[in-house]
Amino acid sequence: MGELGKKLGLDELSGGAAGISKALLAEFIGNLLLNLFGCGACINVTQGADAAPNIVLVALAFGLAVFAIVSAIGHVSGGHVNPAVTAGMAATGKIKPVRGVLYVIAQCAGAAAGSGLLKAFTPDTVAGKLGTTGLGKNVTQLQGFGIEFFLGFVLVFVVCGVCDANKPDSKATAPLAIGLTVTLGHLLAVDYTGSAMNPARSFGSALVASDWSDHWVYWAGPVAGGVAAALLYVHGFSAPPSEVPSPRYRPVAGDEKELKRLDGKNDDMA
Repeated sequence: MGELGKKLGLDELSGGAAGISKALLAEFIGNLLLNLFGCGACINVTQGADAAPNIVLVALAFGLAVFAIVSAIGHVSGGHVNPAVTAGMAATGKIKPVRGVLYVIAQCAGAAAGSGLLKAFTPDTVAGKLGTTGLGKNVTQLQGFGIEFFLGFVLVFVVCGVCDANKPDSKATAPLAIGLTVTLGHLLAVDYTGSAMNPARSFGSALVASDWSDHWVYWAGPVAGGVAAALLYVHGFSAPPSEVPSPRYRPVAGDEKELKRLDGKNDDMA
């Protein structure tokens, strides 16, 4: 395989097919669960399709879902479950382009499957748009793009911070920090854009509900914000490499003379 193929990541398809297959399955399942639980919280089964969603409930559902998913699959695929995160990692060389493209495909397929399950579980009379993201009243496409850019930026900036290889102590709290960031984003922006923060999440619900209104906003905004955040963090905020000196040990008997002296003492004692 040529040098270009290695840079693109084609070697991962041949040399590590089992590993990448497991990672793709993890991303698929993660996005399936995200759309099932998160978008499910947008539906009010008791009051019907016309009822306004409970913003706090929706924010907690998405945040807790991300927390649980990243905790479960982070060691398998990195726990991206979001094309904006994947784009940021690819832009900074954390993953190779081929893996990035395959991740996005798996994420979108999983989100569509999750929304499909949600539709199957929900009575038609209350299903509404199945949690499809949409711009709020009087919110322009440019404003929507700006909000989603900001949300994607903040999310990926936090991801980069808690997953910094030079900050190993922060990795234990990474799922919680990422989940809380998603919760905060929804508390802020549900009324503005539906607070996608995640193109795959919007794609899945839009596909099943057949509603593509302003859909480009939910790809362009988070992806651009995610790439910008990743580049800024890597080039401006990365933690410095650890400079803890390696331990130095003084041997009990450091040279031949010392060894002979000790041997002599042992002979006298005998």
